[in-house]
Amino acid sequence: MTKQYKKITTPLTDEVVKSLKAGDNVLISGEVYTARDAAHKRFISCIKEGKELPIDLNGKVIYYVGPAPAKPGYVCGSAGPTTSGRMDSNTPPLLDRGLKGMIGKGLRSPEVVESMKKNKAVYFAATGGAAALIAKSIKKVELVAYEDLGTEAVRKMVVEDLPVTVVIDSEGNNLYETGPVKYKR
Repeated sequence: MTKQYKKITTPLTDEVVKSLKAGDNVLISGEVYTARDAAHKRFISCIKEGKELPIDLNGKVIYYVGPAPAKPGYVCGSAGPTTSGRMDSNTPPLLDRGLKGMIGKGLRSPEVVESMKKNKAVYFAATGGAAALIAKSIKKVELVAYEDLGTEAVRKMVVEDLPVTVVIDSEGNNLYETGPVKYKR
């Protein structure tokens, strides 16, 4: 049986986010920003200091990835997800500023899930181990901020049909909780 995919385009609206349910397979096209631990810490410093963030987060999606350098003739090297929980302590303030989607792997804290529900946001999982395949969906990469962070710098990626799965939807339904229960029956 062939997987059914919902196709969405960034930036995300509340309506699109609300239409996505835990377990949905999704193909994302449009702009996605990269940011990992170090970039998140700098975002929070900006917020605490009353400074502008380097990107407007309204409707945006952040992919927790530090893409490998591109080989000659390629836009991007391997681009597999990193563990999302490492960003959890810094995520709610970003959701409060309009962040609508996050892509990574692994569990999220109850605080992040509550903030997602409050702010109508969604958490997608990208398949770990499929980094080279994921990179094929990336059509353009542009440095945006924090160049000194190397692979952890903030980049804007233009993606076409980036394959992800909704793991936690805007109502807090969590595939990591419901999935195992379904298969125990």
